Amino acid sequence: TYYYTVGAGGGSLARFDAGGALRVGPESAGTDPGPICYERGTQPTVTDANLIIGRLPADRFLGGEFTLDLDRARRLTTAWLKQNKSVLSLEAFCEGVVRVVNATMEKAIRLVSIEKGHDPRDFSLVAFGGAGALHACELANGLEIPRVIVPVMPGALSAVGILMSDVVKDFSRTLLLTAQNKLPIQQLKREFSALSERAKEEFQSEGWPGAVHNELSIDLRYKGQGFELNVPFHARALQRFHSEHQRRYGYARPDRAVELVTIRLRAWVRSSFNRPPASRYIGTTRLELREKRQVMFHSKKVMASVISRATMLPGKSIAGPAILTEYSATTVVPPGWNAKLDRVGALLLERVS
Repeated sequence: TYYYTVGAGGGSLARFDAGGALRVGPESAGTDPGPICYERGTQPTVTDANLIIGRLPADRFLGGEFTLDLDRARRLTTAWLKQNKSVLSLEAFCEGVVRVVNATMEKAIRLVSIEKGHDPRDFSLVAFGGAGALHACELANGLEIPRVIVPVMPGALSAVGILMSDVVKDFSRTLLLTAQNKLPIQQLKREFSALSERAKEEFQSEGWPGAVHNELSIDLRYKGQGFELNVPFHARALQRFHSEHQRRYGYARPDRAVELVTIRLRAWVRSSFNRPPASRYIGTTRLELREKRQVMFHSKKVMASVISRATMLPGKSIAGPAILTEYSATTVVPPGWNAKLDRVGALLLERVS
């Protein structure tokens, strides 16, 4: 699993650098003072940009419980542009902000996919957080990812994930062993057994109930290299290492000695959290296209359907352009994309052209 953090949230501040180029983030308005449309901020953010170009309905924020100040966002952003001597129109600037922040996020995705030897076209993009689904389809377009998944309660996914996640502990021990054609399997089993006993003792001392499950892996490298690849530990781990090296770096040397550097054990106890039934998150009312509004896509204003996610039923497809609203997030479905709910309530967005 690869993790990479990028400063590209809804509160990211827009600015012009010394050369006059538009930049977004990593500085953020946070929640205090927040974006201009929160009625306290004074510098334009990604949230203000999405609001001004119609992708974030002002009266649907937090399920309609908080109304964003569109007039203030337009007025102060226009004044900010004049102050910075920008020749951009308000709408062109806001579309530029969205494109810049998308490019920043696209770079982060490329780092953990293409640059790790993975083809993004073989994966789906999971969009979560309050603003993730505002940008997900355009990111997927740029990387040729065919599908976007917006889970249930996207704005609270991290909090829900902590509740539902297993209790996990990671253990490791550094070894430096050389192998030519086979690993010292028995020696490694003894080392893993010691780590497993240590894991059990720690879970017991902390009072975690239930069986302890283990996942074993090893860090390998060709002799003389300064970096390692982590592969699962089993009888064919060496072959897996050669295959992974070929996939990642474009070559493999099965005739070359391999060094085992580190053994790793991930131990976990199953979560006891009772998961709510999927039916709780699926709409029970008839699908309604309640209204149409102007939204900007590719410098053109088009009419888009604004729909509450709570009214959607599984299997009913919605063609973009559309804006899907809910309490914790807003989802943008651009032209050329369709959206539908699956049987557990997740939104599936798929490119159709």
